[in-house]
Amino acid sequence: MIISCSNEKGGTSKTSTTALLGWELASLGHKVLLIDCDPQANLTNLMIKTKSRENTEVTVDPSLFALLINHRDLKDGLIEIKDNLSLIPVASDMNLFSRWVDKQDLSELEKVNYLKNALEPIKNDYEFIFLDVSPTMSLTNDNVFTACDWLIIMLQTQERALLGAKSFLEYLQENLIDAFGANVDILGILPVLTKGQSKVDKVILQKAIDEFGDENIFKNVILAMERVKRYDLTGITESSASVWDKATHSAYAEVAKELLIRLEEK
Repeated sequence: MIISCSNEKGGTSKTSTTALLGWELASLGHKVLLIDCDPQANLTNLMIKTKSRENTEVTVDPSLFALLINHRDLKDGLIEIKDNLSLIPVASDMNLFSRWVDKQDLSELEKVNYLKNALEPIKNDYEFIFLDVSPTMSLTNDNVFTACDWLIIMLQTQERALLGAKSFLEYLQENLIDAFGANVDILGILPVLTKGQSKVDKVILQKAIDEFGDENIFKNVILAMERVKRYDLTGITESSASVWDKATHSAYAEVAKELLIRLEEK
């Protein structure tokens, strides 16, 4: 099962949600692989900091781009983060992927499916593969979305994020599903509340329900939590003595459980 948490607007907690959903699913006993496809490497940096808490030195070699252009087995880049959770890291050279693929002697369909084909040999080795992406529309992201079975649309409770979600869905339908027959579907829209249950949050949530239907909105939501911001500095922690760690992991665990339920119902 290949999934990406996506929205064409930045700042919607895509990377944090990818990391923590992967973490919680792994904790539930599912075998999970995170693949960072964003040249900014935020997911890579977060997970390396997490791994480094074990006093383990971690290097990004080879990067995802190097694996892809040299037609290597993607498992050659694996970094084990914890039981059931691994990472294929990215580096800034991923900025060159779109240009590189575009120069290859491939059809447009083959260019859009390049990553999907590279994932095929390892797809069945994991229950979940999460692909992290930048918010920009590009050939790189087209590769990511075409490779996915499901997308989770991240909806920060701001008007721009709602418009971004609508625009993103239109882009997917017209440019990937209609044009190239991409077999990707929407698992649900996951609200990210910016200020808990403020009036603006409630208004945007209601607009999303009116636009997409109540059944398509995750019942569990992500609150803006300082602990998640702290993880960017320290790596993911899971201290039984920390009330903030407990609250954070509990919130994402509930989203992970709902994800499993939604998949069973599809």
